[in-house]
Amino acid sequence: MYSREEARQLDRLDKLASYRKEFYLQEGTIYLDGNSLGLLSQRAERSLLEILDSWKSYGIDGWTNGQHPWFYLSEALGERMAYLVGCKPEEVVVTGSTTVNLHQLVATFYQPTAARTKILADELTFPSDIYALKSQLKLKGYDPKEHLVLVKSRDGKTIEEADLIEAMTEEIALIVLPSVLYRSGQLFDMKTLTEEAHKRGIMIGFDLCHSVGAIPHQLHDWEVDFAFWCNYKYLNGGPGCVAALYVHERHFGREPGLSGWFSSKKNKQFDMEPDLTPEEHAGAFQIGTPHILSTAPLIGSLSLFCEVGMENIRQKSLRLTEYMMTLIERELANYEFMIGNPREDGRRGGHVYLEHPEAARICQALKAEGVIPDFRKPNGIRLAPVALYNTYEDVWQAVHILKEIMEKEKHKKFPNERGVVA
Repeated sequence: MYSREEARQLDRLDKLASYRKEFYLQEGTIYLDGNSLGLLSQRAERSLLEILDSWKSYGIDGWTNGQHPWFYLSEALGERMAYLVGCKPEEVVVTGSTTVNLHQLVATFYQPTAARTKILADELTFPSDIYALKSQLKLKGYDPKEHLVLVKSRDGKTIEEADLIEAMTEEIALIVLPSVLYRSGQLFDMKTLTEEAHKRGIMIGFDLCHSVGAIPHQLHDWEVDFAFWCNYKYLNGGPGCVAALYVHERHFGREPGLSGWFSSKKNKQFDMEPDLTPEEHAGAFQIGTPHILSTAPLIGSLSLFCEVGMENIRQKSLRLTEYMMTLIERELANYEFMIGNPREDGRRGGHVYLEHPEAARICQALKAEGVIPDFRKPNGIRLAPVALYNTYEDVWQAVHILKEIMEKEKHKKFPNERGVVA
């Protein structure tokens, strides 16, 4: 399994191999950054052009006419996306951005009482989520230094579920956690964390940005209260693609914390009444007019996921990352690399997290050699072999390119500092 020919044999046995041709791959490049921005597929391109054509053909009537009427597109795509996160069709809507949706959900579900005033998160979560949580606390008149509880990491890379559960005290009003830690790729046990939160009377939500499209979920059955995510990573919706959110059906009827034009019931929206009549499903948590052109690629992209199935995607993802870690340990043992992500299948997301003191310059050297990685401060290299378009040979070649970089010290010609965008 360690030779290029053996990698090619694994590719010949791969039942998802045919989907690679659906994507625009740059010749001479191995793209391992799908956990930051997924590649464009032909289907996503076609659906974007179809929506552009509906604008050209219908003008304003495109809101209600054509193959994908814009007025109902957010809900229609939410229904298609429901199987990705394991919920009912009416529990998902495509809307907003990750952080806007987090603001909406916290504004809705963070209802402090005299006894419960604090929000629980973890210190390794994506900074944007922390910014939003602090902002929401301030809006309610609370000092984030006292009322935002950040569970500490024992090793600087992962968070123990036991520590999260221990922090679920009687002072906690709301919990917001990632499904997968964005640096180390640790996958949380969302089912257990939700059960433990609910035992203590605490509502809980998850940021699925680094798991949706790579890992199956069962949000409804796990009784997760809410979730939110972007659609431009593993779901290949394109830069700035409209995000999505989920709300469990038991919360239907709850008035959104941030109300707007599209929070309304569809049949009441154009009555232009001063009092909102909120929709009776996840659509109530929309705010403004949907960004149709930034939503359109999802129409095509989601059709791929419907065909392939999340279990098949997850199994290939696990095998690709396992193969990559095996090669790294075999080929790079002498070069100070440390694998920082969990090794167990049940605790690992969709990417491999390599640590090295010179990670920033190594990432630059990889890009110069045609391998596209992702640097994360202070010393992390994220490598995401994506099930739909990466191959075992991609993984084999990327590891051997990295070995050659280290052998010949090609990275030394680059500064060991990140660019403006890392």
